[in-house]
Amino acid sequence: MLIWVTLFITIAIGLFWYARHQPFPEHGNIAASIFLLTALVLYMALEAPRPTAGTLPGSPVPPVLAIILGGWFTIIGGYHMGRTQRDVIVAPFSGIILVSGIFGLVTLDWTLQTTTEQIGNFILASVFVLLEIYLLFRGLVVGIQGITWSKSGLRQLERGLIMGDRGAISHFERSWDMEDPALSAMAHAALALIYKFNDDTENYEIHANRLDRFGGWGSVDSSWLDAINTRLQGNANLESDE
Repeated sequence: MLIWVTLFITIAIGLFWYARHQPFPEHGNIAASIFLLTALVLYMALEAPRPTAGTLPGSPVPPVLAIILGGWFTIIGGYHMGRTQRDVIVAPFSGIILVSGIFGLVTLDWTLQTTTEQIGNFILASVFVLLEIYLLFRGLVVGIQGITWSKSGLRQLERGLIMGDRGAISHFERSWDMEDPALSAMAHAALALIYKFNDDTENYEIHANRLDRFGGWGSVDSSWLDAINTRLQGNANLESDE
């Protein structure tokens, strides 16, 4: 049981740590909070005066719990990784818990299983291990796409968070992509408009000149420029009201 508590805590800490460096940290923080809460419940059950069936050696409760929670957040993380592109850490970290739960469950009565059952369980576990390797590569090696930082930068701008490590400027500075000139042009256009809004002529000219390398202002979709200007104007109106 203590091994499962340690596993959930370790994954939760890893998620909390990596979430700090994500454009949309709430996804990692939610998963980490659930895993940490699960670890706390398991530890309380372990330290209870009277042992329960779930805390006895060989109990299927911890691995089943790991499969349910790990599988659920692997699906959610995979959706965000492949569709919304808002998160790349929930799926691989949750996959570790899922694979651990599968191995823990199929090996509970390993010596009592027939050869056919052992081979079937081994193949099943191997498939999920290969899936986890893919998730680790896709999430932690390939990493975050530039478009994701662009989306989060727009959100931070809407919130009025412009400066600082979590501000819109910091997010847009990470959003350019060498393989996607259009995305790089959007990033430099956004930064130029923000610096112009802040009367920072020097940085405005830097990003305006870099934008010229990608075709100038005409290369950027007008709807993107309107979105940036609208949010900047909204911040200005909010400041004037205060």
